[in-house]
Amino acid sequence: MSAKTFPEPGTPEFAEASKSLDTRSLGYKVVKRSFDIVFSGFAVAGLLIPCAILSVAIAIDTKGAPMYSQVRVGKNGKPFRIYKFRSMVADADDVEKYLTPEQLVVWNRERKVDDDPRITKVGKFIRKTSLDELPQFLNVFVGQLSVIGPRAITFDELNNYTPEDCAKLLSVPQGITGAWQAGPRNQATFENGERQRIEVNYASTACLKSDVDVFFGTFGVMFGKKKTGK
Repeated sequence: MSAKTFPEPGTPEFAEASKSLDTRSLGYKVVKRSFDIVFSGFAVAGLLIPCAILSVAIAIDTKGAPMYSQVRVGKNGKPFRIYKFRSMVADADDVEKYLTPEQLVVWNRERKVDDDPRITKVGKFIRKTSLDELPQFLNVFVGQLSVIGPRAITFDELNNYTPEDCAKLLSVPQGITGAWQAGPRNQATFENGERQRIEVNYASTACLKSDVDVFFGTFGVMFGKKKTGK
């Protein structure tokens, strides 16, 4: 199938094309989904009270609702709403109000910038420790995400991938953490193409070993161990 005739993400045709590229074994899928249900279930139950306390702190710090949602692209191109703790000011969507022209160029390409002035004090802490991702365990529990997989991105960000790579990327469940986050995250960008390479490679070779490596690699990143990559 050529790039010109490849179906658009979000269409039934794209879903079928993406499914055909899923090479994971049935056993691996069962083990992975079972882990997702058990792990996210314990996370939701065990973190209920700490998350409630954190929500109050975030509401005070950001002057907005403690959680926000955004439409992302899920497995086989199906859209869903992802949930995160708010780490920015309430009107963070008004990027032109806060970012410099140079930062806007980077933002439009990468959807993140260094030294983002919209991030609050509490926001810096929860981002550094990945606590802002905790509400996504709800997405995992209902099957919209996996604990481990490619980063769930927006439809606009899919433009950084070739049509065939989009289908491969979305042939597996997207994750809370993944090879990009646990690896050379700051060095691997859409601009240099390393982020796309890492994410598509994971989708192409997903297995229990790679998931275990990512799982423990994530803790290294969370607690300050810097990981480098080629």
